[in-house]
Order: sequence, then structure tokens, then C-alpha cells
Amino acid sequence: MDINLFDFYLPEELIAQQPSDKRDHSRLLVIDKERHTYEDKMFYDIIDYLRPGDVLVRNNTKVIPARLIGVKEITGAHCETLLLKQVSDDTWECLTKPAKSLKLGAKINYGEGKLIGEVVKIKDEGLRDIKFYYEGIFLEVLDSLGKMPLPPYIKKQLCSNDRYQTVYAKYAGSAAAPTAGFHFTEELFKKIKDKGVEVVDITLHIGLGTFRPVKVNDTKDHVMHSEEYEISQEACDTLNKAKKEGRRIIAIGTTSIRTLEANIQEFKTFTPVKKSTNIFITPGYEFKAVDCVITNFHLPKSTLIMLVSAFMGREFTLEVYDHAVKNKYHFFSFGDSMFIHGK
Repeated sequence: MDINLFDFYLPEELIAQQPSDKRDHSRLLVIDKERHTYEDKMFYDIIDYLRPGDVLVRNNTKVIPARLIGVKEITGAHCETLLLKQVSDDTWECLTKPAKSLKLGAKINYGEGKLIGEVVKIKDEGLRDIKFYYEGIFLEVLDSLGKMPLPPYIKKQLCSNDRYQTVYAKYAGSAAAPTAGFHFTEELFKKIKDKGVEVVDITLHIGLGTFRPVKVNDTKDHVMHSEEYEISQEACDTLNKAKKEGRRIIAIGTTSIRTLEANIQEFKTFTPVKKSTNIFITPGYEFKAVDCVITNFHLPKSTLIMLVSAFMGREFTLEVYDHAVKNKYHFFSFGDSMFIHGK
């Protein structure tokens, strides 16, 4: 499909620059994809649309402060490194800038010698494998030196890194947050569980694709990035039981959708596994795992709006986004969200 079919007008002032004061006080657009109706609510109203027996699936990945600023040891030139994916114990695939100056063997000093990086492999499109040298525990060193890898449309750093994490973040490894989960609080989860909704955790570490636009004109030419995911036996048992009994499976965010759909597409039923996926969901895809979706509002012509269009139809998606723009919903990472149902 032509990616221009997924374009829409988005005023820059609707791009949220900071999170809402209270996580669950963002706006919520509740959408019935079967009846083609929608209504304006607040996120804390989500409880009214959940049913006893529903299974709510969340991605418990934790964002690492993956943005490092350093200097080349020989020239003193400044360079920026974004950790994307762990390749081996102390080696990470990184997005670098300026990449051309980082040749094989180049060494970068981060934090006055507390962390040294050495380029051990050259890859395309600004990617480098970098081996890190340090004393102590790597994630603790990273916590002291790194910054949160906020998207490029966020103009300034947050006062607290906690606002770029979900309240249920557990396993470190992502270069970006599963932002649909930002709206949930511990108190809201308690209300949800008290209503009889089951909450299931899965893990998908978010990587390079979050930072890369679609550069081709036709979706069939786009190569989706690969990301590591893990689903436990306990999670699979809960999901398979719900599916067998006809209960709704509700995914929080596109990363949860991709994880669940990749798993059931490959194994036919939910199966415990730790592996990678590069599933690319576009209109025409038949959803087998997910019944309802909670997600933020996404970029024009992005793989994420393509996924949403696959779930509720391209034309209706653009109608919904037009409503969101006219009613001044906030977009992207710190923006408002949608609950899409229809079953």
C-alpha cells in the first residue's frame, strides 16, 4: 500500500511536550470499531469499559537511560551514542552521531573515564557495535551517566526519569517506552483487578524502529525492525484459557499487540518462548490474538498508524484521527489515548 494513504494533518502544537500532571487524567477516546462510533472521556473512565473476565496485557519492559554523550579519545570531538540492543555481555548495537567519524577501533570517553566505548563493528545507517569498558555494574554506571532517550519531537529533558517509565516497568532493556502504559496508576490497576479483570505481563524490549521513519513509498518494501520478546508459561496459560472461554484479550500498546500476534501467528496458540519478532501489521492482516486495544495517537505515515488501521480500518482510523485533531487531543508519547473495542 502507498504510505501516503496513512497521512493526515497534524498541527505541531498538538504534539505533547510533557506528561499530564496525573497519569490517569489524560483524555481517552473510546471507539467502537464495529459500530463506527466514538465518545470523549478521561482515562480514568477506562474502568467503565472493562468487564469481569477480561485479560489486560501489558509490556513490562523498562527503559534504560540509553543516550550517552561522549568525546573521541584522540580528537576530542563530541559524539552521541544511543544504546539499542545488547549483542553480548558488554557489547551493544548503537545508533551513533556523527557516525562517519566513528571508524573501527575508535574509542569514546563517557564521563571522564568512568565508561569507555570501543567501536568493534561497522553497520549501515549510523549503526555501530560498541564494546564498553567500566568498573562495577554496567546499569549502575549507565544510570549515573546516561539520559533518557526521549523522542526527537520532545524538546527538553524531563525533571524526573520516572515519567518516561510505566508504573509496572520491571525488566531493563528498552531504548523507548511502551507509552500507552503511561496512563495507568497503581490505584487504577487495583480498581481494575477488583472488578475481576486479570492482568498479564509480557516483555518486549523496544529498539531501533521507534526512531526510524518509513522511508519507502510502498509498505511491501518496508523491512520491520526486529525486537526481543518473552512470554512466560503462566501468561500463556491465562491467555489460552481466556481465548478458549471467549473472553476479551485487551492489549496495552502496540508492542503488546505485536508480541501477542507474533506469538500466536507462529505457534497457533499462546506458547512460552523467548525470541525475536519483526512482525509488520498492515491493513488486510487478520488479528488472531487481540480483541481490544489501548493505544496513543501516532505519527502520520508510521508503522503504528498502519497497525491501528489494520485493527479498525484505514478510512475509519483517519476519521477518528480527524476528530482527535479537531478536538485538540494531544499526540505521541506524552499524549492522550484511545480504547478501541467492538466485541
